[in-house]
Amino acid sequence: MIRAFIFDLDGTLANTEPLHLAAFNAVFRDRGIEISEADYFNPTSGFIGLNDRDCFITALARHGIRTDADEIAALVATKSRTFQTMAAEGAKLFPGEERFVRSAAERFPLVVVTGALRADAEATLRGIGLRDLFLDVVAAEDAERGKNAPEPFITALGRLGYILRDRDPIQAGECLAVEDSPYAIEGAHHAGMKALAIAHTVRAEALSAAEIVRPSMRDADLDEILRALARTEEAGRIGGP
Repeated sequence: MIRAFIFDLDGTLANTEPLHLAAFNAVFRDRGIEISEADYFNPTSGFIGLNDRDCFITALARHGIRTDADEIAALVATKSRTFQTMAAEGAKLFPGEERFVRSAAERFPLVVVTGALRADAEATLRGIGLRDLFLDVVAAEDAERGKNAPEPFITALGRLGYILRDRDPIQAGECLAVEDSPYAIEGAHHAGMKALAIAHTVRAEALSAAEIVRPSMRDADLDEILRALARTEEAGRIGGP
């Protein structure tokens, strides 16, 4: 039984991945580096699902550039300022997104788990008008490792436990992570959560590890998804040891 939703932000809730790519390239321009759309959105070797720090480390390493933690922190800060300027006017919802999220919020507690910095995430959520629907935001500063690891999702579960401490504790298996990248689906599964994959930024076949895959939020109906998950769980019990 699902009792909570864990939403990714960029590429899932908000159509902001192109803005992140533009902000990265604006910062990289002085170094003669440009990340192509094909490289950024590559489902196996791209940047979707990585936090900003890991994006910079990965991109610089691929160009043979050595750096240190202080320089990475400076690059992340510059990119954040650039992104927030872009997001103030360019953050947009995907079609069908608001309907789905508001429907979920009427029945379940919601938390955002994002690889973005907190300031970036808050700016985006305010820009798309959905901040008030989420109990909390777990951002890049809240976890040592990104969403290819379980840590951000486990952190979100802990936040839910604290905020809803008057209720019976929510277990990891009762959380549905809504994601758009193979990395994040892997992290959610390692945390013990189920995953709904939305193919906004990568092909649906690259997201097949998720329990449920939908082409877009426009194709996501909350009750249908809950029924599909129930059927999957029942099939697992029947076929299990």
